Amino acid sequence: MASAPQPSAADLARYIEQRGEIGKPWMLQMLRLAKLKEAKASMSPESYIESLQEAHADLMRLGEFWKGREAEVFSGGYSPSDVIEPLPGSPEDR
Repeated sequence: MASAPQPSAADLARYIEQRGEIGKPWMLQMLRLAKLKEAKASMSPESYIESLQEAHADLMRLGEFWKGREAEVFSGGYSPSDVIEPLPGSPEDR
């Protein structure tokens, strides 16, 4: 059984931007992995593995971010969090 073709990183970026999902870390991780997949041929195997490990570590750091957001992540239903947290990498993030 053949798998469905994957969108290019540019197509995925347009999709994320058009849907207003630029603030969703898991969408940005998908974009990061798509870009990494496209760049694989021009990278050394060591560099590719290092970049993949960094992406994996960043994904794992999302940790508790996923908890309680299953409806938003898997069905598109959104309910705002009771806790207001700074965006990762923002000046308020420590």
